[in-house]
Amino acid sequence: MIVCIAEKPSVARDIAKVLGANTAHEGYMEGNGYQVTWTFGHLCTLKEPHDYTDQWKAWALSRLPMIPPRFGIKLIADKGVEKQFKIIESLFQKADSIVNCGDAGQEGELIQRWVMQKALVKCPVQRLWISSLTEESIREGFKTLKDQSEYQSLYEAGLSRAIGDWLLGMNATRLYTLKYGQNRQVLSIGRVQTPTLALIVKRYQEIQNFKPEAYWVLSTVYRDTTFTATKGKYGSVEDGQKDLESVKGKEFTVTEISTKKGTEAPPRLYDLTSLQVECNKKYNMSAEQTLQTIQSLYEKKYTTYPRVDTTYLSDDIYPKCPGILAKLTNYADLTAPLAGKKLPKSKKVFDNSKVTDHHAIIPTGVVPQGLSFAEEKVYDEVCRHFIAVFYPDCQFATTTVLGKVEDVEFKTSGKQILVPGWRTVIKPVASSSEDTSSVADGADNSSASSSEDASSIEKTLPIFAKGEHGPHKPQLAEKWTQPPKPYTEATLLRAMETAGKLVDDDSLREVMKENGIGRPSTRAAIIETLFKRNYIRKVRKSLEPTPTGIELIGLIHEELLKSAELTGIWEKKLREIEQHKYEARQFLEELKQMVSEIVNQVMLDNSNRRVTVVAQEEKPKKAGPKRTATPKPKKAPAAPTETNPDAIIGQPCPLCGKGHIIKGKTAYGCSEWRNGCTYRKPF
Repeated sequence: MIVCIAEKPSVARDIAKVLGANTAHEGYMEGNGYQVTWTFGHLCTLKEPHDYTDQWKAWALSRLPMIPPRFGIKLIADKGVEKQFKIIESLFQKADSIVNCGDAGQEGELIQRWVMQKALVKCPVQRLWISSLTEESIREGFKTLKDQSEYQSLYEAGLSRAIGDWLLGMNATRLYTLKYGQNRQVLSIGRVQTPTLALIVKRYQEIQNFKPEAYWVLSTVYRDTTFTATKGKYGSVEDGQKDLESVKGKEFTVTEISTKKGTEAPPRLYDLTSLQVECNKKYNMSAEQTLQTIQSLYEKKYTTYPRVDTTYLSDDIYPKCPGILAKLTNYADLTAPLAGKKLPKSKKVFDNSKVTDHHAIIPTGVVPQGLSFAEEKVYDEVCRHFIAVFYPDCQFATTTVLGKVEDVEFKTSGKQILVPGWRTVIKPVASSSEDTSSVADGADNSSASSSEDASSIEKTLPIFAKGEHGPHKPQLAEKWTQPPKPYTEATLLRAMETAGKLVDDDSLREVMKENGIGRPSTRAAIIETLFKRNYIRKVRKSLEPTPTGIELIGLIHEELLKSAELTGIWEKKLREIEQHKYEARQFLEELKQMVSEIVNQVMLDNSNRRVTVVAQEEKPKKAGPKRTATPKPKKAPAAPTETNPDAIIGQPCPLCGKGHIIKGKTAYGCSEWRNGCTYRKPF
């Protein structure tokens, strides 16, 4: 008998159906020579300190650092978990061979390996590795099963990550709690969560300490078009006033006109982080909500494996693309221009060297039905980006007009779309000021002197002729330098991806992913953990540290614990373990040494540093589709207005499906809003 083990019951059912294992038993399916069982995510976990020795049961500084000579695993203390494990163990003991059908990634490998170790598996084990749950993909996967030994480095990387998190988290949390928490407040320290909190605290303090400085900008309006002085900022009003007086009453003369044509390539396909960033910007969805939504679409067979960190496809996907496009019937008007033509094969899309375990997120071609509001939005993003990469580049012309009044030169620029290309598929959305990354050293990011200023580069200009002249209306405007923008979930995800360095260039960002902190699949959970620990809070879309979060980072003098760059180096080593470039043993020895050094440093601290014990703040609600206010339910709501056609009173919530739509004072929303549902619509 061949036993297959999947990560979830729903996935197991899909696999069982393809294999012909249609007879249901408690905890597994059977038929055609197969038994298909499942876990519920993690069934096993690393042992806790007290499982190794009674001396580690009580928290005491004298017993740190805690470094077990050998790490062990145990079943999670849950009756349902214990019951399912007994079923799995029984099947494994009678199996001729096992097929590991866990999620095809580091975490999925770790989950199933631990279960097999706990069950003392001795028979041969093969690995199913697929990127979608369609019947075709599952059948292909079972034809190309590989020996589990080929994924040993993947397991070692996952195990090293788990042990590393245990070593640092267990020791540092006890250390800081006992030393600085006054024995009244647990100070949670984590290998990834603490550097992430440090990023938020640092940005918050930069904003608080920012001292705005005044500057002046000279501009003039000629033929209903605003021109800006090429001198840029004036440091004093006197200098600006001098030039203003010199141009008053004089005619404006157009001195030069230049037009430069350019092209803009389609946006890249989505990896998980870029999808989370986009959904946070457009729909105010949290990183966790986006992850859950795209995971749901994957399990429903509508999209491919989501927990990926690449925006590329492997070459073997190219022949399948015409078929996928043809099946996207909901986008027939957009796929029609591509039908019957040879699709372009750009190196920005297809590159085997940029794909390791999985390719970018794309639709499978299965027509979706009954999607929730969030699923519709996320699925639409994935489909449009997939279609767009096969469209031609957008062609545009940038016109720059120079003018002069006396000795003062002025400039304006405008952009005209000549051939929309991929913009037919994706309409670019201008980033709000909340999502704009800050400029280093607090430089004003809306300077009128910048030739790349968005407000000028996107406008369409009237037709000018060189040498023309006429009256104009000059003015001198006072402006102030702006502080850095607070992090949103979107900009924080980008900062985590690049170890705290803000990078706008897609190509450079791809290179820096190696040193990012956390994995794409875990970053959302890290942000949620910071909320749960009462270390950060959300103010509209902005993320701010709480007083506890600020104090905690202030207490930590050990740079190893809070440096995003150093944590990024560890993440790179974990990836290198997976790629056979680094030894797991060496990584763990380095971590053990680091933990010992941190314990010794903190023990020697004779200062009286303490964190203030504060009451737990109200747990922040997860972000969801954009809203204007928290609705207060009424027993007899009125009918929806024309401005809010989605909010049909009494209908199931399009986001969570659990509650129904009700009306509050300022918005229509889900009746489950007190339990965490974030669906809101203003009226």
